[in-house]
Amino acid sequence: MATGFSDFDRMTAQLPLGRDPVSVRRRIEAAEMVLERAFLIPGLNRRIGLDGIVGLIPVVGDLITTAMGAWLVWEARNLGMSKVQITRMAVNVGFDTAIGAIPLVGDLFDFAFRSNTRNLRIVKRWLDKNHPAARTIDGEVLTRS
Repeated sequence: MATGFSDFDRMTAQLPLGRDPVSVRRRIEAAEMVLERAFLIPGLNRRIGLDGIVGLIPVVGDLITTAMGAWLVWEARNLGMSKVQITRMAVNVGFDTAIGAIPLVGDLFDFAFRSNTRNLRIVKRWLDKNHPAARTIDGEVLTRS
């Protein structure tokens, strides 16, 4: 049984996840935090996320982190962001994947480049400009009176 995009959209619309800009922003912010800054490295006082940890697993880890980064791009695409912004986000993920695939050097690169954080900034700027009601401060949605 083949399903198309319209079937997928119909199924996801029934989930309690929300497709509004506020819900999407919260999901992307949460995903970025888990991927880039979930854990504190003792002694270095530097945060690292699943992107850096899972990326240590040769080949499979890089594929997993690429898929997680691509999901952020997918969410941005569903928001209706421009092709230029989507392309820029995809380039960030692709560059992270290409350099991250190099043993040792790629792992250090993942620690510094943080493509998901860069992509989150792109999405936030777009949301702040196009959906100002979706602005948040520390997880609280700002509302206009």
